[in-house]
Amino acid sequence: MTPTRQRRLIVILLVLAAVIVAAVLTTFALQQNMTYLFSPSEVEDGHAPKDARFRLGGVVEEHSIKRAGDSLKVDFVVTDRFQTIPVEYTGILPDLFREGQSVVATGAMQNGHFVATEVLAKHDETYMPPEVADAIAKAKAKNRDSGIGNRDSAKQ
Repeated sequence: MTPTRQRRLIVILLVLAAVIVAAVLTTFALQQNMTYLFSPSEVEDGHAPKDARFRLGGVVEEHSIKRAGDSLKVDFVVTDRFQTIPVEYTGILPDLFREGQSVVATGAMQNGHFVATEVLAKHDETYMPPEVADAIAKAKAKNRDSGIGNRDSAKQ
């Protein structure tokens, strides 16, 4: 092999190694910033990460919103109609936030309740984020398969 070919091969291998290292570092960086959506049933089943941020999706339970009189702190409950998770949020809520509406909150679990850093509400009466609809459908199918009825049908 001539010295010119050898140098060309070394340069090509170094460029290839640099591209691989950049791809691996980019993949790790993106994985650390991803926040997955979980329903309250999935959180209760232990599928959500214990010490990491994730998104909690469901419906704001009726008569569960409690606002602090002296701050922007709001406590409410998110449900998928099978399980409930208490949520604590400090900040200004979206205009469309209210009981019985779909919500997606970003945050982490702390001492048995979800501490949200961001709360998003649905856009109109017919819209539900696809992730929330899928999570609720999975919880409904799981509970139907296990023979557990939902709480609304138990009240009737």
